[in-house]
Amino acid sequence: MTSWNKLAQKLRVPVGTVLGILFLWFMHPSSRSLWIGAAIALPGSLLRVWAAGHIEKGKVLTQGGPYAYTRNPLYLGSFLMALGIILAGQGYWLLPAFAAFFAVVYFPVMKAEEQELLAGYGEKFVEYSRRVPLFIPAFRKTASASSSFLWSRVIRNREHRTIAGLLVAEAILILKNLL
Repeated sequence: MTSWNKLAQKLRVPVGTVLGILFLWFMHPSSRSLWIGAAIALPGSLLRVWAAGHIEKGKVLTQGGPYAYTRNPLYLGSFLMALGIILAGQGYWLLPAFAAFFAVVYFPVMKAEEQELLAGYGEKFVEYSRRVPLFIPAFRKTASASSSFLWSRVIRNREHRTIAGLLVAEAILILKNLL
């Protein structure tokens, strides 16, 4: 694993939070853009909740639920949430910076996590990665181990914090639109 991949794992949340706050500062939402952004961010947040309810980090190679379609549904959900916020705030000119941040930070994080999963699960992970794409979902039926959704996992995985962050960002954009 490269040193950048490891550093990206540590920096993704704090840097993403700072960028999110800066992005919010420069946004100028309209009623229409708020609806459009919400239509993208909401499915992203639901995907994250669905994924968080299935994953047992560090205990099991999760292959059920959304993990049957993409190996990184949490990051895909984050991508959709951030894209929705940018569109809600009409921050179209921020899209290239967002895309660059995602490519430079999240892709190396996904690769670092792949190495950890390979070390922990070996051939089982190799077989899984052959069937299920890294990021863009494959909407085809694949044979996979099932897992059950548990709300206790959503809480244990602290997904309520991510949802709270989305709600705060949406509230700020609504207030900006009203003022």
